[in-house]
Amino acid sequence: MKKEIINYFKLFLILCLISFSSTLKSYAEEVNSKQHDDSYISNDLKLGERLFFGLIKTGDNTINCASCHNTVVIDTFNWNPNALEIAISVQNMDSATFANSLLNPVTKKISEVHKDVKLSPNQIELIKQYLNNFKDEGLGKPKMLVTKLAFFIFLIIILFAAILDLSVTKIIKFKPLHGLIIFVALAFILKIIVHDAIGLGRTKNYAPLQPIKFSHQVHVSDNKIDCIYCHHTVETAKSAGIPSTNVCMNCHELVREGTNSGRFEINKILANVENKKPSEWIRIHKLPDHVFFSHAQHAGVGKLECAECHGLVENEHLVKQFSELSMGWCLDCHRSKKVDFMNNEYYKETFKEYHEQFKNNTIDSLTVAELGGENCMKCHY
Repeated sequence: MKKEIINYFKLFLILCLISFSSTLKSYAEEVNSKQHDDSYISNDLKLGERLFFGLIKTGDNTINCASCHNTVVIDTFNWNPNALEIAISVQNMDSATFANSLLNPVTKKISEVHKDVKLSPNQIELIKQYLNNFKDEGLGKPKMLVTKLAFFIFLIIILFAAILDLSVTKIIKFKPLHGLIIFVALAFILKIIVHDAIGLGRTKNYAPLQPIKFSHQVHVSDNKIDCIYCHHTVETAKSAGIPSTNVCMNCHELVREGTNSGRFEINKILANVENKKPSEWIRIHKLPDHVFFSHAQHAGVGKLECAECHGLVENEHLVKQFSELSMGWCLDCHRSKKVDFMNNEYYKETFKEYHEQFKNNTIDSLTVAELGGENCMKCHY
């Protein structure tokens, strides 16, 4: 009986070993197959990438797609859609539809740009595969510059090395040299710290790329649209107001193709309308939460021109933060800006003592500061 149990046990072990060997073989074949497929896909992506960058000759006039459609994150304005935007817009197209839209475009702008494009169906499929990769990977990230940080760390190392040699190692015998190195290093370290501390929260020249490439130059300078048409609450409310998609559609119900971007950017507005989604604009000018600011007081009552705070926005494709927006900048304006006191209806029934002084020629002008523009509670509450 004992011998039979041992034989059954040996048979069980043999069956387990055979099963394990079979499973291991299947796994190895699957891995080899996957590696072969990955290698095949990788080769296709490389070919698609080379075609996209114009590294493979495709006729008498080989086109470099990447010269117009960036594949990495950039901080400059580019009217053309980037590789990720194209990938998202064509994700539901089959290869034939994508090829037709590329080689036989219906829009004027793309027809002009793509008139010399010569690609075979297989090459277009390879480019589409390369673009599809951006949906998962996203655009490439630019290399970070650490020059200032590296210089700061270098100064700290030099400072500690000089102190260590002066007090412990004493390799350099000329002590005034240690003092000079320590003084210069400390001076630069303090300068960097103070400069960066003062700049905390200040974002002058901040110019983010918007989800829809809206150009003030095109709308205001070229098409003569008044600022108040879009920012209709600027004279009556705290905020100037970000135009809703419905405001955009007042014009783009008819205007469906732009001179610079064709239909691509306007189609984003139409997609938002169809999906009942707001356009997610990125805010540029933003004061801290503890600061009160009213456009009604400045643009409505004070009659300030937009350009005094925002610069010549009508000349910009990409809006940036023109002014510093610091407390010192505001106070400098309040101390120097003279109020049109006598001709402003807002002041007609207020500040009667100043009206009397104007009538008696005791004063001939008033600044914002003299009307309470330096009072802390005016802006901080």
